[in-house]
Amino acid sequence: MFDFKDEVIVVTGAAGNLGRAVVNEFLKADGCVCAFDHRRGRLKGSFTSAKALGELHLFEGVDVTDREVMIALGEKVLSQVGKVEILVNTVGGFAYGETVYEMSSITWQKMMNLNVQSFLNTSAAFVPGMVEMGHGKIISIGSKSSLQGGGKIGAYAAAKSALLRLTESMAAELKPHDIQVNCVLPSIIDTPENRQSMPSADFSKWVKPEEIAQVILYLSSSMSGVITGAAVPVFGRA
Repeated sequence: MFDFKDEVIVVTGAAGNLGRAVVNEFLKADGCVCAFDHRRGRLKGSFTSAKALGELHLFEGVDVTDREVMIALGEKVLSQVGKVEILVNTVGGFAYGETVYEMSSITWQKMMNLNVQSFLNTSAAFVPGMVEMGHGKIISIGSKSSLQGGGKIGAYAAAKSALLRLTESMAAELKPHDIQVNCVLPSIIDTPENRQSMPSADFSKWVKPEEIAQVILYLSSSMSGVITGAAVPVFGRA
């Protein structure tokens, strides 16, 4: 269905449940994927699909919360792989348990670093190249909580809301350069970790990583050229 031949794609958080699904789907569609992950040793062996047609480049030990690291990595990708046309930010973090009035500065800063600063840093690293080319696609992972806060998830909801507002703002800024910026909003993702933490839930109603990945590939494709600044709900069947 999708064809990303000769297109260079960066996927952050590539060793996570969603990141792996996104990388695998791009590889099936013949994309040239640069897979970033902060831990070393997690990426090797994660992408062995017999259906993979594309090219894979692994970058480990990547701290997306560090602006200087990301700028240097952007230059490395440019010299070793080529100009990045698609950026998919799957890095994020979740925190639950603290009320707003009891929230620690550590929790607040962690949520902002993982969900917001990471977006700002990858944008700083790769958007200038897209502007120079005159085209590009940027997709980030928000949350249903971007739209409404809930009890004991204040820091997380605030961070994802900030990510959504930044997505909308950057979409407006980059529209003249033919660069689309969109955000996907999942609800509960069907992962082993979520199943373990909510064993009595109906897993069949949750959205699978592969389903979210298909939405991301659509937003990365030429078919989505008229969509920018969107918050795309991917809520599953609940």
